[in-house]
Amino acid sequence: MNPKESIFMKILSGDIPCHKVYEDGCALAFLDVYPHAKGHTLVIPKQPVYTFDEVTDVAGLFTAVQKTMNVLKQKLNCDGFNVGWNNGKVAGQAVPYMHVHIMPRYEDDNGGSMHTIINNPGPDTVDNVAKLFQ
Repeated sequence: MNPKESIFMKILSGDIPCHKVYEDGCALAFLDVYPHAKGHTLVIPKQPVYTFDEVTDVAGLFTAVQKTMNVLKQKLNCDGFNVGWNNGKVAGQAVPYMHVHIMPRYEDDNGGSMHTIINNPGPDTVDNVAKLFQ
């Protein structure tokens, strides 16, 4: 999968239009055309990378995420956010270009938390998994 051949590169180059929410030298934020919530926004680094571990300016990317959230809060008066990304195909990443989802949340929107994405902790205890990091 080559991020340089993805739809997001076409959006960055202006070949495909988008509804821009925020932009700086590091990132572009725009409304998702298949939203899961009112104001569902994608933030993409201008550096074409496939997964998060390839991002070289993490601070710049997260500054853009934070500023985008501030714009969304001001314009949409939402009550909260879910923020995250799908890192790799097995995690549900459909576009081969790293992107952060910002989903504005509203009282009584019937949405779930991050804990509703997966509930399969595996057979090992937390103590056994912790030993892998010692």
